[in-house]
This record gives sequence, C-alpha cells and structure tokens, in this order.
Amino acid sequence: MTNELKIETLHLFPILDSKLIELLRSLSAKEWESQTVAKLWNVKDVASHLLDGNLRGLSTSRDNFFGAKLESINSYQDLIDFLNKLNMSWTNATKRLSPQVIISLLESSGKEYTAHLESLNLSDDAVFSVAWAGQETSPNWFHIAREYTEKFSHQQQIRDAVGKQGIMTKALFYPFIDILMHAFPYTFTQVQAENETVVSIEVTTEIGGVWSIIKKEVGWELVKRNNLIPSSKVVISPDIAWKLFSKSWKPEQVIDKVKIIGDVELGKKALNIVAVMAYKDN
Repeated sequence: MTNELKIETLHLFPILDSKLIELLRSLSAKEWESQTVAKLWNVKDVASHLLDGNLRGLSTSRDNFFGAKLESINSYQDLIDFLNKLNMSWTNATKRLSPQVIISLLESSGKEYTAHLESLNLSDDAVFSVAWAGQETSPNWFHIAREYTEKFSHQQQIRDAVGKQGIMTKALFYPFIDILMHAFPYTFTQVQAENETVVSIEVTTEIGGVWSIIKKEVGWELVKRNNLIPSSKVVISPDIAWKLFSKSWKPEQVIDKVKIIGDVELGKKALNIVAVMAYKDN
C-alpha cells in the first residue's frame, strides 16, 4: 500500500467520541429502543457494541489479552461467524446495563483507547490485519483507520435511527469513505478484464469524491485520480454509500438508487464492496 493512499485518522477519534457522548446524552428512553439499520440491534445495542470495541481493543492491542480463542478458524466465513458470536454474546449480556452506565463507560474507555492508539508506531504491524482489504498483515495506521470506520458507521446507525445528524461532514465522512474504498480492489480479485480497464465510484456532493481501480498484470490497483476514463462508473449518494459499504443495506436494495454508467456488470460488482467483517445476514 503506497504512502499516497495512507489515511490519518487518529486526530478524529476525540471529535467522533465527543459527538457520540453528546448524542447519547440527548436521547430519550424511547429513542434508546429505536430500531437501527443493523437489523438485529436497536440503538442501545449499537452503543453497547461501540463499548465492546473500546474494551476489546484495549484488551487485545494494549494488554495482549485475547480471551476467547480462535478455534477452528479455517476460512474467512469461519472468522465472520466467530466475530458474530462474540458480538451477540456481548450485546445480550449488556442488556442489563442502563444507558447511563453505557455512556459513562464509553466516555472513559474511549479516552483510554485513543491514548493507546496514539502510543503505537504507525508503521509497525498491527495486532490484527484488515481482512476485508485482503491483507494478511496490516500496518497500525490501517488498523487504526479501520477502527475509525467502525466508530463512524455505528454512530451513524444511531443517528440515522433517531433522526439526529451531525457527522455527515467533509471532515468526518470523507476519511470514512476513503478508508472503505481500500476494499474496492479486493472485491474485484476474481474479476477478469483487459489490462488498464478502469472502474470508478463517485460518491456525490461536497463530502464525497471519486475512487478508481485499474486492472494490472497482477490484479487491480486503487487510485485517486480524476483524469481517468472508466469502462464503468457507479454514482452513489453519501447516505446510500455508508449503508451499502458497511453492509447495512444489500446491493439489491440500492440498485434503483444508484447510477451505473457504462459496463453494467462491472458496476454491479462494485456494489458488492464490503468493508466490515462481522455481519449477521437476516
């Protein structure tokens, strides 16, 4: 991965966490029970999952404590199944916690986790690879960027559920979608095309941008240049993009909400970008 594609996000963690705490403190008891686009979870469940992310990150990355063992992980799907079980066991257990307790724990653990991430050498190997980008080993900066996407997408799920916007801005959304696009080349790993074929995704409005992949001898390469002529281009709004690429929505749910210019099949393939690991299909 080239330095051109490196994305710095650490400075955004305190901002995102502060906005989360402010949001959660503003919610009514009814809003805490609102259904989110994460179909199995309401707002309280998603907030609990964000807490799990902080605590699990501190335990594994800072304390080198992994708890549950990765048993019988022989495939990508095995890993997804394992993570889904971890996520559901946590949200089920924390149903007994009040919103006030969850807020308090999120506030303290968020500061601790950010402090730990700031202590890491960004070029060193991360404790976990970013598997959705097809990597077996990832640098810390990319692991941190992946953590940013988790914090952003789940907070946006809560905001979407209760109708309280606040993070769909250039400063916070653009880094999020920029990171997700690292899954673009991996999505096309098995797609055959002539060398130099270009597929592009344009996320509209001033908070979006354009990302392209180019077919090379050894696979597809992600680039951010506006002077390319794509064989296929997908034009998608930010609100649809965050839901689709974090797998809150499926491609068939958005096919009539996006524009595909040029090769339709290549465009449809681009709709299959998934920049998350654990997901329960229901």
